[in-house]
Amino acid sequence: MQESAGNEIERMVVTRIYDAPRELVWKAWTDPKYVMQWWGPKGFTAPVCKMDFRVGGRLLCCMRAPDGQEFWNASEYHEIVVHEKIVSSMYFSDAEGNKIDPAELGIEHEAIDGAYDVTLFEDLGNGQTRLTFIGNEPLESAKNSGQMEGWIQILDKLAEVLAGLVQAQ
Repeated sequence: MQESAGNEIERMVVTRIYDAPRELVWKAWTDPKYVMQWWGPKGFTAPVCKMDFRVGGRLLCCMRAPDGQEFWNASEYHEIVVHEKIVSSMYFSDAEGNKIDPAELGIEHEAIDGAYDVTLFEDLGNGQTRLTFIGNEPLESAKNSGQMEGWIQILDKLAEVLAGLVQAQ
């Protein structure tokens, strides 16, 4: 495990600036009908997304790989500051949302004990928003397992969804 000064583990951080107002980025991130359009890396689809978006609520999404294999993810929401921040714990699950060990799926995933995923939404003005996703996985592990590249592709797909929403306004 990679450690930086102060013995803190360097976490995976992915940042993207969108040409969309913060409220629209928030909507695309928190409305299941939009999440289904961007959830999962390039080539993956999301045929199911259920969301109880409130503190203590849960998210359950299915990622379908190009070969048809399905991977389920669930999250529990711990903190929500509307249009600003979401703190959640994401994990691999079965179709009912029960937590499963990623190794059962042949996936390497090293979570940092006690760390949550944090998504930040920053209004940059001029209709631009910076979205920052801070994962619960160490940076080096995220790079080696493909999680980092996966999140970059997910945020690229989100850009496509947002472009459509901006154009529809």
